[in-house]
Amino acid sequence: MEESQQRAGFREYIPPRDTQRSRNLAESDTYQWTKLRCAEPFVAGWIKHWEELYNEPYKGITTDGSVISNIHRLAEEGEDLGAPTAEMVKAAQNVLDFTSPEQGRALIRPVDAPEWRSWINPELYIYRHGVRLEESTEELNTAIHGLIQASLSPAGYEKANGCMKVNRFLGEIVDGRRVLNERSYNFVIFGTPSEKEPWGWQLFGHHFCMNCFVVGKQMTISPVFMGAEPNIIDEGPDKGIELFTDQEKTALKLMQSMDPAMQKDLRIYTHLNGPEFPSWRYHRADQRHVGGAFQDNKVIPYEGINVATFSEFQQDLVRKLLILGLNYLPEKALAAKMEEISAHWAQTYFCWIGGFQGADAFYYKVHSPVVMVEFDHHSGVFLNNKDPLPFHIHTLVRTPNGNDYGKELLRQYQERQGSK
Repeated sequence: MEESQQRAGFREYIPPRDTQRSRNLAESDTYQWTKLRCAEPFVAGWIKHWEELYNEPYKGITTDGSVISNIHRLAEEGEDLGAPTAEMVKAAQNVLDFTSPEQGRALIRPVDAPEWRSWINPELYIYRHGVRLEESTEELNTAIHGLIQASLSPAGYEKANGCMKVNRFLGEIVDGRRVLNERSYNFVIFGTPSEKEPWGWQLFGHHFCMNCFVVGKQMTISPVFMGAEPNIIDEGPDKGIELFTDQEKTALKLMQSMDPAMQKDLRIYTHLNGPEFPSWRYHRADQRHVGGAFQDNKVIPYEGINVATFSEFQQDLVRKLLILGLNYLPEKALAAKMEEISAHWAQTYFCWIGGFQGADAFYYKVHSPVVMVEFDHHSGVFLNNKDPLPFHIHTLVRTPNGNDYGKELLRQYQERQGSK
């Protein structure tokens, strides 16, 4: 109860409704708000940089600019790596059944379409491929949620749906319901839903972006962005929803279990911002996380300490952090992913930024050749806390070395088909 009360402290940071920004938000729909924000010099420059990154050929996140080859393996025909493909195909067909011809033209892209890479997590409605949930029928919305639910674990769908519900709650408390709501997201299907051939889907919007690729009974779900501002709903029909607290508690338990010498080496920066950060390591909007939108080719070195040097208890906590970060995957697919991670355990690193007492804001990253999980406490965007506080959270998952969006699996599938 005490922790929840502390988190509910977000209410002291709700901005007054008589400020110009608050009035603009209250009076705007998503199109009007985007036009206002894009006129700001910082946002305009940010978008320009996104376009530059988007136009780069895809390589994948690396530690030094070179992709490690032969690290992602396409399953053999008939091999079951846990993707609930039959259920996904059935749910996808239900989506198509409720899609008008016009929506169908917007909804479906080729499996290798470049739009995979144009997702963003801010509320700005800049990239408009797919169908907008708030502009779709109730039946289509329900069908889209059915596909998301069919693709994820029960815990994963609960968390994904929670991000969308918290977005609505944020819109209510800051009086921005037409910009921030449970349906301010776009949905896309890539390829033709099939139990054998590759296809996938994408949903993106404020504080929830997910890219799901499937081929046969194998799946890759990344990049994934899940966030919340605040991360607790303290009133209304969804009162009691709290997001990411399990990751927070596990991370603090891990860091507090270290001796002072290891804490010093793990904590790559003492403070959450400041002149000690190199330019690549901190961004005004992304803040500490480095795997966000359009960072598909970013060079991100390993930081901190190799987890293989930790005690068994501490290594188990790192595994738990990974599971909590990846638990949107269905049970068998998660087991396959953890087996892949275990094969590269000797090249897995953990780092920390910030404090590690109960009320401290912090950042951590778990990074290996086959996974990168980030967790970051942010300063306010719609709430007006200037410093990062634990009630605004961003989490990210990436698949380094070329397999975000399942791109490496798709390449191998096409190569295999071409050789037949």
